Amino acid sequence: MTTSTSIRINQALYNQAKHDAVAEHRTIAGQVEYWAKVGRAALDNPDLPVGFIAESLASMAEPRDEATAFVPRSRRA
Repeated sequence: MTTSTSIRINQALYNQAKHDAVAEHRTIAGQVEYWAKVGRAALDNPDLPVGFIAESLASMAEPRDEATAFVPRSRRA
């Protein structure tokens, strides 16, 4: 169950979230939540590049039934 809470944020941050939300096909709240998740994961894992963290979170959000199975390449003798 998801609950909502109103918060106040800087107008410039809101405007950036609104702009990025359109580009990423998210709601403004969804964009801010995404930034928070990436930021939290980056703080928890300072040795990982932010791009890797963002891609990992996106991968984890994909439905598992649509995932492509990993097939290792055969080793050359």
